[in-house]
Amino acid sequence: MNEKNRSNGHFDPNLNHLARQNLNNFRTVAHMNDFGHVNNAFNYVPSEGNAKVYSYGHRTSFQSGNVLPTISGGLPFKPTETSLESVDAGDDGGEDLSNDRDTWGNPIEFLLSCISMSVGLGNVWRFPFAAYENGGGAFLIPYLIVLIFIGKPIYFLEMALGQFSSYGQVKVWALAPFFKGVGYGSMVGTFCVVSYYCSLMALTVFYFSASFQSTLPWAICDINWVGPEACAENSTYLTDNNISLPQLYFEHEVFPQKKNIDDGIGLPEWRLTLCLLFSWIVIFFSLWKGVQSSGKVAYFTAIFPYVVLLILLVRGVTLPGAWSGILYFITPQWDKIYDPGVWFSAVGQCFFSLSTAFGPIIMFSSYNPFTRNVYNDAVIISFMDTFTSLLAGFTIFAILGSLATELDVDISVVAKSGPGLAFISYPDAISKFQWVPQLFAVLFFGMLFTLGVGSATSLTGGIITIICDQYPHFGRWQVTLVVCIAGFCSGLIYVTPGGQFMLTLVDHFGANFVIYVMAIVEVAAVAWVYGLTNFCRDVEFMLGIKLGFYWKFCWGFFIPIGLSTILIYSFVESHELTHNGAKFPAVAIACGWSLAAIALLLIPCWAMHGIASRKAPTLWGKIKESFQPTNDWGPKSIKTRQEWILFKQNYDTLPSD
Repeated sequence: MNEKNRSNGHFDPNLNHLARQNLNNFRTVAHMNDFGHVNNAFNYVPSEGNAKVYSYGHRTSFQSGNVLPTISGGLPFKPTETSLESVDAGDDGGEDLSNDRDTWGNPIEFLLSCISMSVGLGNVWRFPFAAYENGGGAFLIPYLIVLIFIGKPIYFLEMALGQFSSYGQVKVWALAPFFKGVGYGSMVGTFCVVSYYCSLMALTVFYFSASFQSTLPWAICDINWVGPEACAENSTYLTDNNISLPQLYFEHEVFPQKKNIDDGIGLPEWRLTLCLLFSWIVIFFSLWKGVQSSGKVAYFTAIFPYVVLLILLVRGVTLPGAWSGILYFITPQWDKIYDPGVWFSAVGQCFFSLSTAFGPIIMFSSYNPFTRNVYNDAVIISFMDTFTSLLAGFTIFAILGSLATELDVDISVVAKSGPGLAFISYPDAISKFQWVPQLFAVLFFGMLFTLGVGSATSLTGGIITIICDQYPHFGRWQVTLVVCIAGFCSGLIYVTPGGQFMLTLVDHFGANFVIYVMAIVEVAAVAWVYGLTNFCRDVEFMLGIKLGFYWKFCWGFFIPIGLSTILIYSFVESHELTHNGAKFPAVAIACGWSLAAIALLLIPCWAMHGIASRKAPTLWGKIKESFQPTNDWGPKSIKTRQEWILFKQNYDTLPSD
């Protein structure tokens, strides 16, 4: 029987030669029937020398090739002296090992969906905003270091976990049930992010609709904003205050904001509420059929944004003073590099942009065929994410340089942080287009919405997968509907006059801090508890690739130790949380810490559940067992699982190629 008979693709020729020879000779592994029996007895037979030979219903001499009949048929499969583990359903739900999980309609849909998830508003809005707040070029060096040694390794780790087990971000912790709370904690952080993410999408819908007017509304001065005496004829700016018209439009017409929230956040703005509802309706119809529908959406959401960004970049670099902004973006302020807050922001931006530690990466890869080369995918996606962030950074800093030149001020004070970079600076550049600025406005805000849909569907899909995996009797469209309704209701707080304060609060406590901790625990659990050797062995079996020192160094040392050090140092050096210079009331800070506590407490709560549900007779035995893989951990295909067992049995004794 040759290699192509393997159920989940071919067995990679890079696997060491002896294991390949054994597996190729004996590919008909124990087939389980509906009653948990196997049709062929599983035996291990040592042969001469160091070679080991396995048989399934027949015993074969490796040296002579003689086939000797043995007893077979109808025997219950149980571990023997030489069989390391059983394929019986584990104690975490008796998971069926059949391959009934959704799969991608086309292999390219997985790659495009991951690009669409990772390349989103985090690149166009949040990356320039983070660079702007952290000294421009001073932010690039920490960001690139974090991407290489933290972002990319975590991305590949999560891809490998999902594809190897065919589980979402909660059930994947059959790897070590003690850490199951990491999946649920990540779900809380994901919900926090997607709730305010969609409020930004609502703003893009508002601007998209306004772009169809005969004259762009942010290109002219409205006397209702500041009075007739303050508007300058044929000027983009006010004569006295040097405030751009797009900024006035945003602050007075689109999204009036409170200076503080000491007396509450106010009521939702009705127009933005309708835009928010539209955003969630689009997300629902993108997800209600699972990956079969979201994969098709990715063809558009992954490609279209690059067309618009390149158009804006060409326009941006031709504006007067654009290169001064670009130089600010790429020139490091070396004193900022020693600020732990800059490194903390770099890590947060990396997680937000790549969506690592949120769960969707595990979810997406769980729908892959077992042998897909996610190693290459991780390299491609991390590169595209960085490229897009830099592309957006060059574009927006070119525009900021032009604004600073026109105002004759330093670039560091030319625009406010936060959504102003996307909804003030970009519109200002678009209004200066000499030819049909409405067309470019429609394209730009259509692009922003497309980016938002790509990322929001991925994040929301991760939450839906957790629920559907845990409660498979629920219809997927019903779960999708409930999650979208909950997301819409929670998003209403962001379209109030105090909405930007709430965005800053939830982003800090519910997203950055929570996901930061979850990433540390996730990588430490895989590297230190399950074991680097075991994980690298599983990746080698799945992909036929031996992982080198770089991956082991990052997973085993740099990520858990480095992230922990940055987190502790940032706490020591932390300052009071503010938004545009305004302090938060004590009750808001208390709510923020409560949100973080809810997510973090899920780890010890589910750890106790994991201990209590083990079958060992003693407490210490239960604790030890909770740190060990259950029988649900491993490939879902029966054939592939048995090949994996054989591979593990031979792994330590076979010479490396």
